[in-house]
Amino acid sequence: MVRSYHEPSILEETLFPGGPDIYLVMVTSGHVEASERKIGGPWTTYDIHAGDWYLTPAGGEPYALRWKCLSDEPLKTLHLHLSANLFAETVQQVVDRDPARVAIMERSGLQDPLLTHIGLNLQQELQHPAASDLGQLYATTATHMLAAHLLRHYTTTNPRIREYNRMLSSRQLQRITDFIHAHLDQGLSLEMLARHIGFSPYHFARLFRQTTGESPHQFVLRQRLMVAQRLLTETDLPLVDVALRVGIPNQSHFTQAFKRRLGITPHVYRQER
Repeated sequence: MVRSYHEPSILEETLFPGGPDIYLVMVTSGHVEASERKIGGPWTTYDIHAGDWYLTPAGGEPYALRWKCLSDEPLKTLHLHLSANLFAETVQQVVDRDPARVAIMERSGLQDPLLTHIGLNLQQELQHPAASDLGQLYATTATHMLAAHLLRHYTTTNPRIREYNRMLSSRQLQRITDFIHAHLDQGLSLEMLARHIGFSPYHFARLFRQTTGESPHQFVLRQRLMVAQRLLTETDLPLVDVALRVGIPNQSHFTQAFKRRLGITPHVYRQER
């Protein structure tokens, strides 16, 4: 789950309950002095700037938080909720260890370029959604990346992650490509693609990028737009039907995606050919 917020410039002491999921918050704009404490404990104060993260493990204790802005910039935050169940699945898939023995650390004011990259890209997807399954495909891929990153860098046990250094074979890649084309007008998920050639979602997404230079989300979108180009050239189907044939049920999203990749709208593309 991803949410963006405009925060108040001053927050009086507020109690936040511990949640069932892993919780990450990044300050995307503003400079703030924030203080937090466990119930009944002393206050700890942090000087927080844009790009700083808070990381709260699943099932954490309730805590109190207060802050005040130190700049004229509006205070904006990005909130990511990572399912504890998905994290546990990732632990089992990539380190083969009992998830109950792998604990996320609590951190405040941390800087992490990869976390920021993942967070800002998820925020962009939130603001400019693609077709429903493409948005979900991207979000799921990013979520697995996030879970593996937290597992690698923010656990108390420092587990060793098993990695596949090889690439997908040409046969595996062809099977995936054929599967995508056979289901182009249907919803495609990361789990579905990974299962088709027998990998976990995390390892599939990693191997797929190593092999193709693209994420599964980017590859599926490119395949859809290639087929759309052919349909625009070879048929007189209305644009809305072309979009549906390639699995983009919203014509506006189809037009935006087409123009971003090819520089012109589907209508102009058809006219020029």
